[in-house]
Order: sequence, then structure tokens, then C-alpha cells
Amino acid sequence: MTNDAEPVTIRDIDVPFWRIVTILIKWSVAAIPAAIIVAILYVLILGILGGLLAGIMELAGIPLPEVPMPPAQ
Repeated sequence: MTNDAEPVTIRDIDVPFWRIVTILIKWSVAAIPAAIIVAILYVLILGILGGLLAGIMELAGIPLPEVPMPPAQ
């Protein structure tokens, strides 16, 4: 194979408008479960890190703040 390739310039892409709209709608629908998965992973990772930090603080003798409880009715 020789290296005599000529550069190519694309000047126009003819895609119908409704085809682009369809693709964007599919992407939008596909982004919903992806966002849910990312949010679940985010909550799990932060929960684990928070638990580890609280455990380390307790082992180091640093008092954890008390969480105020609402009065019982």
C-alpha cells in the first residue's frame, strides 16, 4: 500500500430533517435510563465514602455531630 492518498473534503451531507429529529428523540429517550444509572452509582459511592469517613472519624476520636430529631407527637 502506498502513501499517495489525496485529502478529501466533505462539502455537504444531505440528511432529511425528520431523520435528524428521530435520531435526537432516540438519544433523549436513551439518556433517561443512563441518567438513572449514573445517579444510583453516585448515591452508592457517596454513601460508602460517607460511611468510611464516619468510621475513620470515630476511630480517631473525633465526635460526630448529633442529628436533631423532630419531637414526637
